[in-house]
Amino acid sequence: METALTLTTDMKLVLGLVVFMMAMFLFERIRADVVALVVLMLLGLTRLVSPERLFTGFSSNAVISVIATMILGAGLDRTGALNRLAGWLLRRAHGMEKRLLLLTTVIAGLNSPLMQSPAVMALYMPVASRLSSRTGLPLSRFLLPIAAAIIMASGMTMVGSAPLIMLNDLLVSANGNLPSGVATLQPLKMFAPLPIGLALLATCLAYFHFLGDRLLEGVGDDSGVTPARTQSYFAKTYGIEGDVYELTVTADSPLVGMSLGEAEALHGAPLLLALKTGNESRLAPPADARIWVGSVLGAMGPKQRVTDFSQNNFLRMATRLREFGDLFNPSRAGISEAVVPPTSRFIGKTIAELQLRKQQGISLLAVNREKDVLHDNIRKLTVRAGDMLVLHSVWTDLAQAAASKDFVVVTDYPKGEQRPHKFKIAMAIFLVTILLALSSRIPVSIALMTGVVGMLISGVLTMDEAYAAISWRTVFLMASLIPLGWAVDSTGAAAWVAGSALDHLPQGMAPWLLQATIAILTALFAIVIGNVGSTIVMVPLSINLALAAGGNPTAFALVVALAGSSNIMTVSNPVISMIGGPGGYNTPSLWRIGSPLVLAYLAVMLIGVNLMFH
Repeated sequence: METALTLTTDMKLVLGLVVFMMAMFLFERIRADVVALVVLMLLGLTRLVSPERLFTGFSSNAVISVIATMILGAGLDRTGALNRLAGWLLRRAHGMEKRLLLLTTVIAGLNSPLMQSPAVMALYMPVASRLSSRTGLPLSRFLLPIAAAIIMASGMTMVGSAPLIMLNDLLVSANGNLPSGVATLQPLKMFAPLPIGLALLATCLAYFHFLGDRLLEGVGDDSGVTPARTQSYFAKTYGIEGDVYELTVTADSPLVGMSLGEAEALHGAPLLLALKTGNESRLAPPADARIWVGSVLGAMGPKQRVTDFSQNNFLRMATRLREFGDLFNPSRAGISEAVVPPTSRFIGKTIAELQLRKQQGISLLAVNREKDVLHDNIRKLTVRAGDMLVLHSVWTDLAQAAASKDFVVVTDYPKGEQRPHKFKIAMAIFLVTILLALSSRIPVSIALMTGVVGMLISGVLTMDEAYAAISWRTVFLMASLIPLGWAVDSTGAAAWVAGSALDHLPQGMAPWLLQATIAILTALFAIVIGNVGSTIVMVPLSINLALAAGGNPTAFALVVALAGSSNIMTVSNPVISMIGGPGGYNTPSLWRIGSPLVLAYLAVMLIGVNLMFH
């Protein structure tokens, strides 16, 4: 078969942009959202997309739906719904590990299709930590099954993942470039892929129920000690042990006039977590805070080490906390662990540049990076995605800092600004939102944003909290790449690639084999360029391939959207990136456990799509 289309200059330009985007995403020299903005501007400068349409991705239904789901998820979290859920799960499990794991993954999976997957994982990490601490089971036994269930169950609705949210917009935009005589592509309804999502969730549950013991054996920390704000855990894992003592600075002390950072750098110095100068007591004082005669230091460490430091520096040591008793009350402050997600602004900066103590009132005690615990010279350490930060802070300061989404706290701790009295209101608003979304007369984006307005008016969330809940990196990534999908389709590049591909494939190839090829290719692209980029590139291609091969374009496009969310084995998926450090998973273990599940995912998804469009 000869390809009817000729490769034009516009086709070459848009295909060149696709290759450029893939190369930039692969080598990660520039942030993904910055790359997306560069691609957007090049589309405008080359006139591949008209100036009138260039920025309409920011107002698209897909982007508005993503923003709304983020805010709705924050509203549910603010009411303490997940704390109630953890208690319910423990009661229902009756102490049985398999039942507890099954219930937890089921509930997490059922939450997933109504919220963004990274947001659901962020909500369930404290739940998993609480369950781990109460049962004595290692955190690694919970996190990966929960993450897999969240990823696989997101296919139940058209708002469960970014690819599915974008799919309807991509289908509508494709109508403008369909050949004459071809039926118009209709958007899929809210719960159209529900049977497929349920089958994927069941596959995940069966996989870990029957193979979980063997798969997760030896992964992470199997000692049974879990991060639950216990001294034994932090002593064993990070070498952070001992009690807190008060050290009063005398006139003979060499520390007089020193900054706190200089005192910490002295040989044998314990952890200096608090400072009182005059009438001001402060937890996590900044490194440039000065120590004077009469200042009191809150030091943590083994008694002998603190005693030696005290004697060597002419400090008066007291075991009773007279000045800092309130500050170190466990209900007010303590040690926690937090993982750095791939969207964090911390990435690429040194600990010193972050100024955690000065800006946010948080002391960084250690960093866990790929099972290596780093204590020395951590101020010079450059932060990476997946790093586990060990923090000491007042809980309210921690909650305020965590709201920025630059790190996700995995330790269960008393959070401020919880509104449990709004729980019933939030659940009612959420239920009404879903019912509106089910209506064929109201677009999903309007239904979801109606729920957001309800939560704001009812006081479940404040406007500032709603703004903070939005991952603007995700918004800019999606909005900037959507026009690239239009250009791939409108220039004929997708049709040209589809025709060229059919020229090199066996004649009369069954549509399901073409779908399988597209699914595998999309899954591989998702590992390299993420689920958003792979979907935007592959949906126009799949539609044109379906038209050329006599298949159903909507079915082919749905295959792409579902396959784009199949990555369960690499940290390029934000959900997997979030659990790597807390669960102690390394790359080989993720590939070993995730690869068979991805193959099962693709197989079940292909069967489901073909049954759905039979």
